[in-house]
Amino acid sequence: PALAHVRVRSREGMASEGRPNILFVFPEDWGRFASAYAPHDGARSLNALLRTPHFDRIAAEGVLFLNARTPAPGCNPCRSSLFSGRCFWQTGLGAIEQGTAWDTSIPTWPLELEKSGYFLGYTYEGDYGKTNARVGGDRTAYNAAGKCFGDFSRWVTREAPRLGGVAAAREALLDEVRANFRAFLDAEARAPRQPFCYLWGPTTTHRGAGWQRCSGLDLWGIDPEHLKGRLPAFLPDVPEVREDVANYLGQVCAMDLGLGVLLTELEARGELDSNLIVVTGDHGMPGMPRAKANLYDFGSQVALSVRWPCNIPGGRVVDDFVNIMDLAPTLCQAGSNDIPKGMVARSLMPILTSTSAGQVEAARDYAVGGLERHVCISRADFSGYPMRSIRTRDFLYIVNFAPERWPTGDPHGLENLSADVGDIEDLARETMVVFPDFDASPTKAWLIKHRGDAGVAPMFQIAFGRRPAEELYDMSKDPDCMRNLAGEDAYASKQASLRRRLMEVLAAQGDPRVIEEPCRFESGQYVAVLDKYTSEKGKAFMQGLQQRRSSWQTASSKV
Repeated sequence: PALAHVRVRSREGMASEGRPNILFVFPEDWGRFASAYAPHDGARSLNALLRTPHFDRIAAEGVLFLNARTPAPGCNPCRSSLFSGRCFWQTGLGAIEQGTAWDTSIPTWPLELEKSGYFLGYTYEGDYGKTNARVGGDRTAYNAAGKCFGDFSRWVTREAPRLGGVAAAREALLDEVRANFRAFLDAEARAPRQPFCYLWGPTTTHRGAGWQRCSGLDLWGIDPEHLKGRLPAFLPDVPEVREDVANYLGQVCAMDLGLGVLLTELEARGELDSNLIVVTGDHGMPGMPRAKANLYDFGSQVALSVRWPCNIPGGRVVDDFVNIMDLAPTLCQAGSNDIPKGMVARSLMPILTSTSAGQVEAARDYAVGGLERHVCISRADFSGYPMRSIRTRDFLYIVNFAPERWPTGDPHGLENLSADVGDIEDLARETMVVFPDFDASPTKAWLIKHRGDAGVAPMFQIAFGRRPAEELYDMSKDPDCMRNLAGEDAYASKQASLRRRLMEVLAAQGDPRVIEEPCRFESGQYVAVLDKYTSEKGKAFMQGLQQRRSSWQTASSKV
């Protein structure tokens, strides 16, 4: 139901009965990383090294969720679910990453709010062609001041000498954020007293062309040496990996700095408290094992905090398991909109308006996630790696529907641990060379280069090797998921009960993976190759990849 009691501040700052302005902050590839989580994760956690004062402010003055999870740990299927409030498999071709297409007959909360009178706009990530139809397309984009903020570490490092130092270069990027936001707030098309919905989707935590080496230390003071003993057990605790993670954490700090610009601008206008502010991410860290495109906690947990003074009792920490697609009906309700037909997600409004902390709703004791195809050329037949999961308080259960496939893509001979890959710089830069469902990174390159070393082979297997049909982990004892309990007699009952519970949810929500034979995700456009790989330019690119692989493939064939 609509929240008729809500009292907000208008554009002119005068009190009026109406709907809140909505600021939705949604960085790409941002997992559960913010200093607000450090007290809950411990002094030796990665979050203890972060300083994200602006996210922390939203959390302190609003609600911080400890167990928020993505519906799908891939950029596009997550957004299909988030914006529609549907399970990702209910969004047609929106369910896959490469090869996606949006069905415009599916309602999305940004466009529903716009239809009901909101002024809608977005900056950064939403302007990608594969996603913009869900938020209004080019019509609602506000990027006139530029889109350099997403390349924060490389841009600041490159431009600092010209601009007079790091501080000046950093401020130039913040000016870009500010100018884009002001262009939206002051747009001629926005009527007086018209409520707004602004989506800010920075790509700072997305690798893109890569992050500047040593930027975590040089720009943010995050010393890779301080990461010793803090990394998950499935990550090699070596200088190259520690630096890679430190650089990512630096990008998180950059994102938070941009968030601070938005908050300061609203505060200067006297409009901060008239905003419902939501800050969350799509999935875990890119270019890391068990992170992006994976259903383990490192890939599927995300940050989430919500602030709305006078309507949401602040200063609370919530333990409920929530799926961020639940934000769709929540924001519809906040805007006094009816929840569209087909939006199956459950509104968070009862939790937000409650005065309780901890476990607020007893029924929210689990979360379901999944993934289909990520990169279309990951496998020779252009298929995906289908998987689903259910996470409860103490256990994580995963079903891999095609365990014969390689989860991050075909190895092209690298299953032979003795084949020498030679120079690894291109493996740190170009995702498509091998294992394309795992973003290029220094960590990926290091694991591949050293995969035959003593102690590294098991980590290489965790990152790239085939997986069993079922996985079960006791998260209370094994948060890094190092021991698969599936098949062990002592856990047979738990495995069976979680399998049954997961399959009941999937069937109830019409998941083709459990109700169709053959499954639609195994044919047609769901396994089509993109034109970018079949054009003349694309063919040359593919030939270049094969030439790069030929050296180690030749070595493998001789063994």
